[in-house]
Amino acid sequence: MISRLPTWGWLCAAGLSLVAGMVNAVGYLGFEQQAMAHLTGTTSQLGVAVAQGQAGVARELLLPIVSFVGGAMLSGLIVQDRTLRLGRCYGVALAIEAALLVAAVPLFESRQTAGAALATMACGLQNAVTATFSGALVRTSHLTGMFTDLGVFLGHRLRGIDVDRRRLWLCLLVIGGFALGGVAGSALFPHWGYRALYLPAALTGTTAAAYLGWSFWRGPARNTEAA
Repeated sequence: MISRLPTWGWLCAAGLSLVAGMVNAVGYLGFEQQAMAHLTGTTSQLGVAVAQGQAGVARELLLPIVSFVGGAMLSGLIVQDRTLRLGRCYGVALAIEAALLVAAVPLFESRQTAGAALATMACGLQNAVTATFSGALVRTSHLTGMFTDLGVFLGHRLRGIDVDRRRLWLCLLVIGGFALGGVAGSALFPHWGYRALYLPAALTGTTAAAYLGWSFWRGPARNTEAA
């Protein structure tokens, strides 16, 4: 429930949606106008390629899908339950995400598809981590669910049905963060190129360091379940 999402969860939702927006914008502008942070369009393109018998194109489109799932699988290996905890597992997962984004830059610059694979894996990892700590309430790498919830909220309001205002604010927070990240990524790409990914990597790495530092300071005995 939203009421169980602590302050640090809200801050992470805002920051990581900003990161996803930047990564997606850079990928879209620089890599064949292909989204990095979600798979809806990619899956549709894959269906078209299969229907048209374009085996080569289909193989290329499978790469980001497999990479995204691989990132989510990596999250499942690191964050092994859905108990909401401020602990080291999240820090480790976000540190790996930062490393994936950094490693993607030289590969992107040499026009290797492995760069897109690493960036997409980073998004899959991040999306799975936030879904885990929020109980699947927060998806920071795409906005379909957020816009759906926003529409449901407005419909309930028109019918006079009680609504969860915290859910509304969460939707607006994630949507605004992702949009702002898209603006930032688009503004930086003409000047920095793929090196614009260093900024979301730095933000994610800083968050990871804060998680790990806080976790070690608290100690294992004090890493209790968040209320």
